[in-house]
Parts: sequence; C-alpha cells; structure tokens
Amino acid sequence: MTHGTATIGRDRYATSIEVSGFEILADEPAKLGGAGAGPAPYDLLLASLGACTAITLRMYADRKEWPLDSVTVTLRLTGGSEDRRIERTIAPVGVDGEQAARLADIAERTPVTLTLKAGLPIHTQLA
Repeated sequence: MTHGTATIGRDRYATSIEVSGFEILADEPAKLGGAGAGPAPYDLLLASLGACTAITLRMYADRKEWPLDSVTVTLRLTGGSEDRRIERTIAPVGVDGEQAARLADIAERTPVTLTLKAGLPIHTQLA
C-alpha cells in the first residue's frame, strides 16, 4: 500500500514530504506564517482528488475507446468547519453529451472520491 513521510524542522512551515519515491515540498502561505514555498495541506488534498479524477476518467474513456481529447478537473474547497465541501467541475473535450454525462457519473466513484466521502479512520501512535 502507499507509504509516505512528512518531516518539518525549525522552518516555518516548510515540510518535506516523500511518497513512493517522490519528494514534495508543502508550506503555508505567508499570511499564515509560512513562506509559500509549496502547496498548503488542503491544496495537496485537492491535488490528490483532481489527479485521481482525471486519471480515472482517462482510463475509462480509453477502455471504452471514446474520443476524449482531454479533461480538466477544477476543484474548490468552500465553507467553514461546519459546512466544508469540495466543489468539482469536470470539463471533458472531444466526447458527446451522453459520454460526458457518463464521465461525470464515473467521477463520483473514483477511489479518492469514495475515500473522502466515506471518511477514513486515522490511528496515531508514537514512534
């Protein structure tokens, strides 16, 4: 399964992340005390959902041999702690209306979509 580490030192708040052999730098924007040297944690959450959605739709269209030229997934985190939600817009290019509607339906069942909608237990322990 997927494994990752996040390490922070005394820098406010640059965090080095390693996931599956790839390195990512996360940070908070200057208005929150960081240097804006990388995406913030919620940005990374949206990136994960966007990537999963785009990849899943590409795989589905390829399997169906549909003429999908491209798909753009736009994501926006809205609301506060009580009504927080993600607004997702899918813009497929090269398919007809029926195929686009099917892609929107498939987007509701991507792995990351289902994980976020269901919630995920997190077990924390000290090393």
